[in-house]
Order: sequence, then C-alpha cells, then structure tokens
Amino acid sequence: MTAECNRIAYQLACTINGEAWYGDSFQEILKDVTASQAQAHPVPSAHSIWELLCHLDSWVKFALGAVDGVPIPPWPGMPVELDWPTTTDTSAPAWKHAVDSFFSHHLGLVETIKTFTDERLEAIVPGRTYNFYRLFHGTIQHAVYHAGQVALLKKIRANDINKITE
Repeated sequence: MTAECNRIAYQLACTINGEAWYGDSFQEILKDVTASQAQAHPVPSAHSIWELLCHLDSWVKFALGAVDGVPIPPWPGMPVELDWPTTTDTSAPAWKHAVDSFFSHHLGLVETIKTFTDERLEAIVPGRTYNFYRLFHGTIQHAVYHAGQVALLKKIRANDINKITE
C-alpha cells in the first residue's frame, strides 16, 4: 500500500511547485529571481539564495541515493562542500542550471516517494539511525525552512534595489 507515501509526496510537491499551505511554493518564490539576485548576500552573515538552493539540492540527492541504498554521509564530520556546495560560475545560464537541477531532483523525489511502499517507510535510512518516514518529512520541513529564508532574502534584495534607484 502507498496511501501514506502518496500523502508525503503530495506535501513535498506542494512545497516545491504547488499550492503550499504556508505561503508561496519554491516555484513561485524563484520565478523571477535573477542570477545577480541569487548570488547576492544582502545579509552579510547569511547564505545567498543560490547557496541555499544548492544546499537543498544536495540533500535531496542524498535522499534519492538513500532510497537506492547509498548511505548519507555521516554527520557531524560531513565535508562542507557536500553540505554547502560552492558555486564558481555565477552566470545566468549557471543559475538556470541550478534552478533546473533543484526542481528536477525534488520532483524526482516526489515520484520516488509515490512508488515507495508504506511498509518501507519504517526501514532505516542507510547511514542514519532514523527511518524513511522521518527522512521524507524532514526533507519537506527542510524545504519549507529554507523557502522562508529565500523569500526573505529576495524581499531584502528587492528593497535594496529600490533604494538604489530612488
């Protein structure tokens, strides 16, 4: 049976590109973000939109790998470049690629969860001490948490640009 898996997949899909209960989905938040906005650090001690997007993409790839039996790298001690990949190319095409990768991997996870069985949700995630149920819900929570940060960074950046042009 996959009833619970379908509910989890639906929640992740709503967070990424659907009608999210909490506000705008990632698709809505990112729809007009430029490469310049994405790489900006309007809050000096905070990550950029681009960095947040790549971080989320990394963790979704970890989840996809775990479904196939690949252990998620240990925490703590995970190399920072696995958790927070660096971006060297900050061009518009590179930003488009990062966004496309983010959506592709997240929607791939949605489809993977749909084919998961409810019984398998109790299985332990390779490299972790918790089960797939927690991993999948945690992935949704992780996306929601960072969606709020991205939305705020976007708003701060827009306000900064408006001040410059006034």
